[in-house]
Amino acid sequence: MSKKNKRYTKEFKESVLKRLEPPTNDTITDLAKEFNISRGAIYGWINAAGKTPSSNASNKWTPKDKFHIVSETLTLTEVELAAYCRRKGIFPEEVKAWRETCISANTPNRKDPLVLEQKLREEKERVEKLERELRLKEKALAETAALLVLSKKAEAIWGALEED
Repeated sequence: MSKKNKRYTKEFKESVLKRLEPPTNDTITDLAKEFNISRGAIYGWINAAGKTPSSNASNKWTPKDKFHIVSETLTLTEVELAAYCRRKGIFPEEVKAWRETCISANTPNRKDPLVLEQKLREEKERVEKLERELRLKEKALAETAALLVLSKKAEAIWGALEED
């Protein structure tokens, strides 16, 4: 049977399309050679499935996939990394960027303990100052309230003050 007259099952088409997705992320050319299918047929299946082939495959990778790729490529040489990336359809620079992201994600955000101690001391002093001011204001408010109550009692007992 020639290439043009072949009929493929829905399951076969879905399995080929599944291989285009991460984590395998095979290329259309590789799958066409492997299954002896025209690239146009695969593109047709992609369009029929409502998917768009992306030249920027890194958008398809999940964080878990990226971590897996970083761990797989950690010991590879530049040449081996380039071959690996061609198979996966990504750029070596992307893998290097993902590696840096993984490293920085696990680097603790350390600050100088002396600076932190100084800032803590300053904050404690500021809190103490604000608490002193608050106590003084509370006392003044209580005194004002007491004077107001006393003046109302005096007015009730002796009447309003007459001015000369």
